[in-house]
Amino acid sequence: MLTFEQMVIRLAVALALGALIGLERELVGKEAGIRTTMLVSAGAAIFSMISIELPYIISVSPANLPDVIARNSGFLGVIANIVVGIGFLGAGIILKTEERVHSLTTAAVVWVAASIGILVGIGLMEFAVVSTIIISGLLYFLRKIRLYEHIRNGSSES
Repeated sequence: MLTFEQMVIRLAVALALGALIGLERELVGKEAGIRTTMLVSAGAAIFSMISIELPYIISVSPANLPDVIARNSGFLGVIANIVVGIGFLGAGIILKTEERVHSLTTAAVVWVAASIGILVGIGLMEFAVVSTIIISGLLYFLRKIRLYEHIRNGSSES
């Protein structure tokens, strides 16, 4: 069972990591920036902590906790439904025109922010931090490479 302090720390870490992931989107003026990714990451962490706490809440006594966990894995469905719900959120971000699809990366960033929140919520904070650093770095450096390619090819569009 998680303590209140553990929950608050996990929420704070999810907010911070969500902000870091959204920073690149914010800096380039995309639709879903820091606030969105913070909320997605924090929400996923909260729902993940709920799924961890549900067996403790629904078991009548500590003695029947193993039975509750063995017979009712439905609480794990909370995490699966985060993925589905974020998929709908991401679909609302994507715009298709006749020429191309817009905001696909931004939608993917929102989806990744949810996965980071889940990692934090279930207590895998070290992996969440490493994942956030890698993903944020990739977003930043791949944009720089893309910008360099546009400049090198004589295009002013980025």
